[in-house]
Amino acid sequence: MARVLVLGSIAESLITFRGPMLNQMVASGHQVFACTPDAPKEIRDRLSDMGVVYQPVELDRTGMNPLRDFRSLMKLFHLFKTVKPDMFLGYTIKPVIYGSFAARLAGVPKIYSMVSGLGYAFSNVGFKTRLVGFIVRRLYKLALSFNQKVFFQNPDNMRLFSELGLIENQDKAVLVNGSGVDVDVFHPMPFPASLSCLLIARFIKDKGIYEYVDAARIIKQKYPEVKFRLVGFIDSNPSAISEQDLNNWIESGIIEYPGYLLDVHPAIADSSIYVLPSFYPEGTPHSVLEALAMGRPVITTDTPGCRETVIDGENGFLIPAKNIQKLVEAIEYFIDQPAEIERMGKVSRQIAEDKYDVHKVNAVILNTMELF
Repeated sequence: MARVLVLGSIAESLITFRGPMLNQMVASGHQVFACTPDAPKEIRDRLSDMGVVYQPVELDRTGMNPLRDFRSLMKLFHLFKTVKPDMFLGYTIKPVIYGSFAARLAGVPKIYSMVSGLGYAFSNVGFKTRLVGFIVRRLYKLALSFNQKVFFQNPDNMRLFSELGLIENQDKAVLVNGSGVDVDVFHPMPFPASLSCLLIARFIKDKGIYEYVDAARIIKQKYPEVKFRLVGFIDSNPSAISEQDLNNWIESGIIEYPGYLLDVHPAIADSSIYVLPSFYPEGTPHSVLEALAMGRPVITTDTPGCRETVIDGENGFLIPAKNIQKLVEAIEYFIDQPAEIERMGKVSRQIAEDKYDVHKVNAVILNTMELF
Protein backbone atom coordinates (compact mmCIF):
# COMPACT_ATOMS: atom_id res chain seq x y z
CA MET A 1 0.00 0.00 0.00
CA ALA A 2 1.28 3.45 -0.94
CA ARG A 3 0.41 6.84 0.52
CA VAL A 4 -0.44 9.09 -2.42
CA LEU A 5 -0.96 12.86 -2.29
CA VAL A 6 -2.80 14.46 -5.22
CA LEU A 7 -2.78 18.26 -5.53
CA GLY A 8 -4.97 20.43 -7.76
CA SER A 9 -6.06 24.06 -7.83
CA ILE A 10 -9.88 23.78 -8.12
CA ALA A 11 -11.80 21.62 -5.64
CA GLU A 12 -14.47 20.51 -8.12
CA SER A 13 -11.80 19.03 -10.38
CA LEU A 14 -11.12 16.35 -7.77
CA ILE A 15 -14.53 14.91 -8.66
CA THR A 16 -15.11 15.91 -12.27
CA PHE A 17 -11.59 15.31 -13.62
CA ARG A 18 -9.81 13.07 -11.09
CA GLY A 19 -12.68 11.24 -9.39
CA PRO A 20 -12.34 7.93 -11.28
CA MET A 21 -8.56 7.97 -10.84
CA LEU A 22 -8.85 8.58 -7.08
CA ASN A 23 -11.44 5.81 -6.89
CA GLN A 24 -9.12 3.39 -8.66
CA MET A 25 -6.23 4.28 -6.36
CA VAL A 26 -8.37 3.54 -3.31
CA ALA A 27 -9.74 0.34 -4.88
CA SER A 28 -6.16 -0.82 -5.45
CA GLY A 29 -5.51 -0.54 -1.72
CA HIS A 30 -3.67 2.77 -1.53
CA GLN A 31 -4.19 5.56 1.01
CA VAL A 32 -5.09 8.70 -0.93
CA PHE A 33 -4.93 12.34 0.16
CA ALA A 34 -6.56 14.91 -2.14
CA CYS A 35 -5.69 18.57 -1.75
CA THR A 36 -7.06 21.83 -3.18
CA PRO A 37 -8.03 25.20 -1.72
CA ASP A 38 -11.51 25.72 -0.29
CA ALA A 39 -13.45 22.56 -1.11
CA PRO A 40 -17.16 22.99 -0.36
CA LYS A 41 -18.88 20.47 1.90
CA GLU A 42 -20.40 18.60 -1.05
CA ILE A 43 -16.95 17.89 -2.48
CA ARG A 44 -15.50 16.92 0.91
CA ASP A 45 -18.39 14.54 1.54
CA ARG A 46 -18.06 12.89 -1.86
CA LEU A 47 -14.32 12.41 -1.38
CA SER A 48 -14.95 10.93 2.06
CA ASP A 49 -17.50 8.50 0.60
CA MET A 50 -14.81 7.41 -1.87
CA GLY A 51 -12.37 6.73 0.95
CA VAL A 52 -10.20 9.74 0.06
CA VAL A 53 -8.83 12.03 2.77
CA TYR A 54 -9.29 15.69 1.87
CA GLN A 55 -6.64 18.18 3.02
CA PRO A 56 -7.21 21.92 2.42
CA VAL A 57 -4.27 23.96 1.14
CA GLU A 58 -3.56 27.64 0.66
CA LEU A 59 -2.89 28.25 -3.02
CA ASP A 60 -3.61 31.39 -5.04
CA ARG A 61 -4.47 29.82 -8.39
CA THR A 62 -4.03 32.84 -10.66
CA GLY A 63 -2.12 35.45 -8.62
CA MET A 64 1.58 36.22 -9.09
CA ASN A 65 2.42 37.59 -5.64
CA PRO A 66 5.88 36.14 -4.78
CA LEU A 67 5.41 36.43 -1.02
CA ARG A 68 2.03 34.72 -1.13
CA ASP A 69 3.39 31.98 -3.38
CA PHE A 70 6.37 31.45 -1.08
CA ARG A 71 4.00 31.11 1.86
CA SER A 72 2.01 28.53 -0.13
CA LEU A 73 5.23 26.65 -0.85
CA MET A 74 6.12 26.53 2.84
CA LYS A 75 2.64 25.36 3.81
CA LEU A 76 2.82 22.64 1.18
CA PHE A 77 6.21 21.61 2.58
CA HIS A 78 4.71 21.27 6.06
CA LEU A 79 1.78 19.33 4.62
CA PHE A 80 4.13 16.85 2.95
CA LYS A 81 6.16 16.47 6.15
CA THR A 82 2.93 15.76 8.08
CA VAL A 83 1.30 13.36 5.60
CA LYS A 84 4.60 11.69 4.59
CA PRO A 85 3.37 10.48 1.18
CA ASP A 86 5.29 7.89 -0.80
CA MET A 87 4.42 9.72 -3.99
CA PHE A 88 2.98 13.01 -5.20
CA LEU A 89 0.89 13.86 -8.28
CA GLY A 90 0.19 17.51 -9.16
CA TYR A 91 -1.88 18.92 -11.98
CA THR A 92 -2.34 22.47 -13.31
CA ILE A 93 0.44 25.06 -13.17
CA LYS A 94 0.92 26.01 -9.52
CA PRO A 95 0.28 22.55 -8.06
CA VAL A 96 2.83 21.13 -10.50
CA ILE A 97 5.47 23.79 -9.81
CA TYR A 98 5.09 24.44 -6.08
CA GLY A 99 3.95 20.90 -5.36
CA SER A 100 7.07 19.48 -7.02
CA PHE A 101 9.30 21.94 -5.11
CA ALA A 102 7.65 21.12 -1.78
CA ALA A 103 7.73 17.37 -2.43
CA ARG A 104 11.44 17.53 -3.24
CA LEU A 105 12.19 19.60 -0.12
CA ALA A 106 10.18 17.18 2.03
CA GLY A 107 11.96 14.16 0.61
CA VAL A 108 8.95 12.55 -1.13
CA PRO A 109 10.44 9.52 -2.93
CA LYS A 110 8.41 9.74 -6.16
CA ILE A 111 7.13 12.90 -7.83
CA TYR A 112 4.77 13.01 -10.83
CA SER A 113 3.06 15.85 -12.67
CA MET A 114 0.30 16.25 -15.23
CA VAL A 115 0.39 19.15 -17.70
CA SER A 116 -3.35 19.52 -18.20
CA GLY A 117 -3.05 22.72 -20.25
CA LEU A 118 -0.62 25.57 -20.74
CA GLY A 119 -2.66 28.48 -19.39
CA TYR A 120 -2.59 32.13 -20.35
CA ALA A 121 1.09 32.45 -19.34
CA PHE A 122 2.00 30.74 -22.63
CA SER A 123 -0.16 32.99 -24.82
CA ASN A 124 2.55 35.67 -25.41
CA VAL A 125 -0.04 38.46 -25.59
CA GLY A 126 1.14 41.69 -23.96
CA PHE A 127 4.29 42.53 -22.01
CA LYS A 128 2.95 41.37 -18.63
CA THR A 129 1.87 38.00 -20.01
CA ARG A 130 5.22 37.48 -21.73
CA LEU A 131 7.03 38.34 -18.49
CA VAL A 132 4.86 35.93 -16.51
CA GLY A 133 5.42 33.29 -19.19
CA PHE A 134 9.19 33.76 -18.94
CA ILE A 135 9.07 33.20 -15.17
CA VAL A 136 6.66 30.27 -15.39
CA ARG A 137 8.79 28.47 -17.97
CA ARG A 138 11.89 28.71 -15.77
CA LEU A 139 9.96 27.47 -12.76
CA TYR A 140 8.54 24.60 -14.81
CA LYS A 141 12.00 23.56 -15.97
CA LEU A 142 13.32 23.34 -12.42
CA ALA A 143 10.19 21.72 -10.97
CA LEU A 144 9.95 19.04 -13.67
CA SER A 145 13.61 18.13 -13.18
CA PHE A 146 12.49 16.62 -9.83
CA ASN A 147 9.81 14.45 -11.48
CA GLN A 148 10.01 10.75 -12.30
CA LYS A 149 7.42 11.13 -15.07
CA VAL A 150 5.37 13.97 -16.57
CA PHE A 151 1.98 13.26 -18.15
CA PHE A 152 0.85 15.33 -21.13
CA GLN A 153 -2.71 15.45 -22.44
CA ASN A 154 -1.92 16.21 -26.07
CA PRO A 155 1.10 15.79 -28.36
CA ASP A 156 1.39 19.53 -29.11
CA ASN A 157 2.03 20.40 -25.46
CA MET A 158 4.50 17.54 -25.08
CA ARG A 159 6.36 18.71 -28.18
CA LEU A 160 6.40 22.34 -26.98
CA PHE A 161 7.86 21.44 -23.59
CA SER A 162 10.57 19.49 -25.37
CA GLU A 163 11.34 22.31 -27.82
CA LEU A 164 11.53 24.86 -24.98
CA GLY A 165 13.83 22.58 -23.01
CA LEU A 166 11.41 22.40 -20.10
CA ILE A 167 11.70 18.63 -19.96
CA GLU A 168 15.23 17.58 -20.80
CA ASN A 169 14.90 13.81 -20.49
CA GLN A 170 12.31 12.77 -23.08
CA ASP A 171 11.87 9.40 -21.37
CA LYS A 172 10.05 11.31 -18.62
CA ALA A 173 7.23 12.38 -20.96
CA VAL A 174 4.12 10.19 -21.06
CA LEU A 175 1.23 10.98 -23.42
CA VAL A 176 -2.32 10.25 -22.23
CA ASN A 177 -5.68 10.96 -23.86
CA GLY A 178 -6.78 13.83 -21.64
CA SER A 179 -8.40 13.11 -18.30
CA GLY A 180 -10.65 10.53 -19.90
CA VAL A 181 -14.41 10.24 -19.45
CA ASP A 182 -16.48 7.58 -17.71
CA VAL A 183 -18.40 6.14 -20.66
CA ASP A 184 -20.69 4.24 -18.28
CA VAL A 185 -21.76 7.41 -16.48
CA PHE A 186 -21.81 9.64 -19.56
CA HIS A 187 -23.87 7.67 -22.05
CA PRO A 188 -25.94 8.60 -25.13
CA MET A 189 -29.23 10.36 -24.49
CA PRO A 190 -32.08 11.25 -26.89
CA PHE A 191 -31.72 14.57 -28.67
CA PRO A 192 -34.06 17.45 -27.75
CA ALA A 193 -37.01 18.23 -30.01
CA SER A 194 -35.58 21.57 -31.15
CA LEU A 195 -32.00 22.30 -32.11
CA SER A 196 -29.86 23.73 -29.33
CA CYS A 197 -26.17 24.47 -28.87
CA LEU A 198 -24.19 24.25 -25.66
CA LEU A 199 -20.87 25.58 -24.39
CA ILE A 200 -19.50 24.60 -20.97
CA ALA A 201 -16.41 26.47 -19.76
CA ARG A 202 -14.82 28.82 -17.32
CA PHE A 203 -15.94 32.22 -18.59
CA ILE A 204 -12.68 33.54 -19.98
CA LYS A 205 -12.25 35.16 -23.36
CA ASP A 206 -9.80 32.54 -24.60
CA LYS A 207 -12.48 29.85 -24.36
CA GLY A 208 -14.20 31.53 -27.30
CA ILE A 209 -17.12 32.87 -25.26
CA TYR A 210 -17.46 36.07 -27.28
CA GLU A 211 -17.20 34.19 -30.59
CA TYR A 212 -19.94 31.82 -29.43
CA VAL A 213 -22.22 34.72 -28.47
CA ASP A 214 -21.53 36.55 -31.75
CA ALA A 215 -22.36 33.40 -33.71
CA ALA A 216 -25.54 32.97 -31.65
CA ARG A 217 -26.56 36.55 -32.43
CA ILE A 218 -26.11 35.95 -36.17
CA ILE A 219 -27.88 32.58 -36.19
CA LYS A 220 -30.87 33.79 -34.17
CA GLN A 221 -31.54 36.60 -36.62
CA LYS A 222 -32.32 33.92 -39.23
CA TYR A 223 -33.36 31.02 -36.99
CA PRO A 224 -34.80 32.51 -33.78
CA GLU A 225 -35.93 29.09 -32.55
CA VAL A 226 -32.36 27.78 -32.18
CA LYS A 227 -31.22 27.86 -28.56
CA PHE A 228 -27.76 28.75 -27.30
CA ARG A 229 -26.87 27.79 -23.73
CA LEU A 230 -23.82 28.75 -21.71
CA VAL A 231 -22.87 26.80 -18.57
CA GLY A 232 -20.03 27.76 -16.23
CA PHE A 233 -18.79 30.56 -14.03
CA ILE A 234 -16.89 33.84 -14.26
CA ASP A 235 -13.27 33.01 -13.51
CA SER A 236 -10.60 34.97 -11.64
CA ASN A 237 -8.33 34.67 -14.69
CA PRO A 238 -7.07 38.02 -16.12
CA SER A 239 -9.01 37.34 -19.33
CA ALA A 240 -12.35 36.68 -17.61
CA ILE A 241 -15.47 38.06 -19.28
CA SER A 242 -17.39 40.73 -17.40
CA GLU A 243 -20.52 40.05 -15.39
CA GLN A 244 -22.17 42.95 -17.20
CA ASP A 245 -21.61 41.28 -20.58
CA LEU A 246 -23.09 38.03 -19.29
CA ASN A 247 -26.16 39.81 -17.92
CA ASN A 248 -26.63 41.67 -21.22
CA TRP A 249 -26.58 38.43 -23.20
CA ILE A 250 -29.13 36.84 -20.89
CA GLU A 251 -31.45 39.87 -20.87
CA SER A 252 -31.33 40.17 -24.66
CA GLY A 253 -32.34 36.53 -25.09
CA ILE A 254 -29.24 35.59 -27.08
CA ILE A 255 -28.02 33.23 -24.38
CA GLU A 256 -29.74 30.95 -21.88
CA TYR A 257 -27.70 30.63 -18.69
CA PRO A 258 -28.55 27.75 -16.31
CA GLY A 259 -25.62 28.83 -14.11
CA TYR A 260 -22.73 26.75 -12.85
CA LEU A 261 -23.53 23.03 -12.78
CA LEU A 262 -21.43 20.45 -10.97
CA ASP A 263 -23.48 17.79 -12.79
CA VAL A 264 -23.55 18.68 -16.49
CA HIS A 265 -25.55 15.63 -17.61
CA PRO A 266 -28.87 17.50 -17.93
CA ALA A 267 -27.28 20.33 -19.92
CA ILE A 268 -25.64 17.98 -22.42
CA ALA A 269 -28.79 15.86 -22.68
CA ASP A 270 -30.73 19.01 -23.55
CA SER A 271 -28.31 19.93 -26.34
CA SER A 272 -28.05 18.88 -29.97
CA ILE A 273 -24.53 20.16 -30.66
CA TYR A 274 -21.61 20.86 -28.37
CA VAL A 275 -19.60 23.96 -29.28
CA LEU A 276 -16.19 25.00 -27.89
CA PRO A 277 -14.54 27.70 -30.05
CA SER A 278 -11.54 27.81 -27.72
CA PHE A 279 -8.18 29.39 -28.46
CA TYR A 280 -7.02 28.77 -24.88
CA PRO A 281 -3.88 26.60 -24.53
CA GLU A 282 -5.87 23.47 -23.63
CA GLY A 283 -4.74 20.07 -22.44
CA THR A 284 -7.79 18.17 -23.63
CA PRO A 285 -11.11 19.89 -22.80
CA HIS A 286 -13.02 17.61 -20.44
CA SER A 287 -16.37 19.08 -21.46
CA VAL A 288 -15.75 17.94 -25.03
CA LEU A 289 -15.06 14.39 -23.83
CA GLU A 290 -18.33 14.39 -21.87
CA ALA A 291 -20.19 15.57 -24.97
CA LEU A 292 -18.54 12.86 -27.09
CA ALA A 293 -19.52 10.17 -24.60
CA MET A 294 -23.13 11.39 -24.61
CA GLY A 295 -23.21 11.10 -28.38
CA ARG A 296 -23.13 14.77 -29.37
CA PRO A 297 -21.45 16.12 -32.48
CA VAL A 298 -18.79 18.68 -31.63
CA ILE A 299 -17.74 21.96 -33.21
CA THR A 300 -14.36 23.08 -31.92
CA THR A 301 -11.18 24.75 -33.08
CA ASP A 302 -8.19 23.31 -34.90
CA THR A 303 -5.92 24.05 -31.93
CA PRO A 304 -3.84 21.91 -29.53
CA GLY A 305 -5.97 19.74 -27.28
CA CYS A 306 -9.16 20.44 -29.21
CA ARG A 307 -8.14 19.08 -32.60
CA GLU A 308 -7.53 15.58 -31.22
CA THR A 309 -11.21 15.17 -30.26
CA VAL A 310 -12.80 15.69 -33.68
CA ILE A 311 -12.44 13.98 -37.04
CA ASP A 312 -13.52 16.83 -39.29
CA GLY A 313 -16.75 15.98 -41.10
CA GLU A 314 -17.15 12.69 -39.20
CA ASN A 315 -18.14 13.59 -35.63
CA GLY A 316 -18.22 17.36 -36.02
CA PHE A 317 -16.16 20.17 -37.44
CA LEU A 318 -12.79 21.76 -36.77
CA ILE A 319 -12.83 25.49 -37.44
CA PRO A 320 -10.09 28.15 -37.32
CA ALA A 321 -9.77 29.94 -33.99
CA LYS A 322 -11.55 33.30 -33.69
CA ASN A 323 -13.38 32.74 -37.00
CA ILE A 324 -17.01 33.61 -36.32
CA GLN A 325 -18.10 33.07 -39.93
CA LYS A 326 -16.80 29.49 -39.99
CA LEU A 327 -18.51 28.85 -36.67
CA VAL A 328 -21.81 30.13 -38.06
CA GLU A 329 -21.41 27.95 -41.16
CA ALA A 330 -20.74 24.86 -39.04
CA ILE A 331 -23.87 25.44 -36.94
CA GLU A 332 -25.96 26.15 -40.05
CA TYR A 333 -24.81 22.84 -41.52
CA PHE A 334 -26.67 21.02 -38.75
CA ILE A 335 -29.68 23.31 -39.10
CA ASP A 336 -29.87 22.49 -42.83
CA GLN A 337 -29.08 18.78 -42.39
CA PRO A 338 -30.51 17.71 -39.03
CA ALA A 339 -30.02 13.99 -39.79
CA GLU A 340 -26.28 14.61 -39.54
CA ILE A 341 -26.65 15.36 -35.83
CA GLU A 342 -27.50 11.75 -35.03
CA ARG A 343 -25.00 10.28 -37.50
CA MET A 344 -22.09 12.34 -36.19
CA GLY A 345 -23.21 11.80 -32.62
CA LYS A 346 -22.79 8.05 -33.04
CA VAL A 347 -19.24 8.58 -34.28
CA SER A 348 -18.55 10.80 -31.26
CA ARG A 349 -19.67 8.04 -28.92
CA GLN A 350 -17.42 5.52 -30.67
CA ILE A 351 -14.42 7.86 -30.33
CA ALA A 352 -15.15 8.27 -26.62
CA GLU A 353 -15.27 4.50 -26.13
CA ASP A 354 -12.17 3.74 -28.21
CA LYS A 355 -9.89 6.62 -27.22
CA TYR A 356 -11.10 8.47 -24.15
CA ASP A 357 -12.52 5.78 -21.83
CA VAL A 358 -11.33 6.95 -18.42
CA HIS A 359 -10.43 3.42 -17.35
CA LYS A 360 -8.01 3.13 -20.28
CA VAL A 361 -6.52 6.56 -19.57
CA ASN A 362 -6.13 5.89 -15.84
CA ALA A 363 -4.58 2.50 -16.50
CA VAL A 364 -1.70 4.26 -18.28
CA ILE A 365 -1.26 6.75 -15.41
CA LEU A 366 -1.50 4.20 -12.59
CA ASN A 367 0.73 1.67 -14.34
CA THR A 368 3.34 4.39 -14.89
CA MET A 369 3.15 5.30 -11.19
CA GLU A 370 3.29 1.57 -10.30
CA LEU A 371 -0.01 1.78 -8.43
CA PHE A 372 -2.00 -0.65 -10.56
